[in-house]
Amino acid sequence: MTPHAPFGDEPAADRTHAKRAAREQALARRDALSPERRERLSAAICVRAAALPELQAAGTLLLFGSFRTEIDTSPLIAWALARGRVVCLPRVLAPRLMAAYRVRDVRADLQPGAWGIPEPRAGLPEIAPEAIDAVVVPGAAFDVEGRRCGYGGGFYDTYLPLTRAGVPRVALAFEAQIVDEVACESHDLAVDAIVTEDRIIRPS
Repeated sequence: MTPHAPFGDEPAADRTHAKRAAREQALARRDALSPERRERLSAAICVRAAALPELQAAGTLLLFGSFRTEIDTSPLIAWALARGRVVCLPRVLAPRLMAAYRVRDVRADLQPGAWGIPEPRAGLPEIAPEAIDAVVVPGAAFDVEGRRCGYGGGFYDTYLPLTRAGVPRVALAFEAQIVDEVACESHDLAVDAIVTEDRIIRPS
């Protein structure tokens, strides 16, 4: 999927402010969920995501390790590994630069990386972007049109264009992270599906 056109006719500064506000509001609502509720909702989201045709058909999956109050992706990672999929996770290499590395054993292969995010340890094989069949992306806020607001680092906006055209991008989010509108900018990339505890959102 190509980047969205910039949202409305607002000046860039206004879009940036609106995007920041959406991020802060969604993260505040996510942070307000109790650990027990996050765990329960995460499990439901991972089950729903694993049933998606895009992930069922993918031989090589780019997933992500959970950070702070993000959805716990460990059930989805375990599902993919148990079914013999090639599972890779990102590791930050430099500002706006990440690469994907294959993970076979979560306990042995992941360690805290940039900002404490679980990342593949050094020495694991890199998976080329063009080898990836589906990408599961994190994010702070999303809207029903598939617009995504990340955390501001730009890593996925830089990496995703390196994957093959048409590779599905699936976001995992609590309903608390769905906002009315994400004011996207020219570099922002949309997602093809958003999986929450209540529904699967597919942009029209």
